[in-house]
Amino acid sequence: MTEQTSPTVANNQALQLEVAQLIVEALNLEIQAADIAPDAPLYGDGLGLDSIDILEISLVLSKRYGLQLRADDQDNQSFFSSLGSLTAYIASQRTR
Repeated sequence: MTEQTSPTVANNQALQLEVAQLIVEALNLEIQAADIAPDAPLYGDGLGLDSIDILEISLVLSKRYGLQLRADDQDNQSFFSSLGSLTAYIASQRTR
């Protein structure tokens, strides 16, 4: 018997790779999108991003997915804590 991936898991994995690719392209990172671990921190020790990088990513994601990201949102730190949390937020909020 072979294990099959549910459509939801497959969609989330596809979205996660798509978001990782957008991050790599937006910031001209010298890594492959597939090399970004879903649970690795985006800030500091993980990808080493700073607040300007997060702002750039926010703009790209807003345009691509129709999100309304606000700089003063207290939940931003949790949304942008990792690729996995960012993908989950996008999946729950996207309009495109």
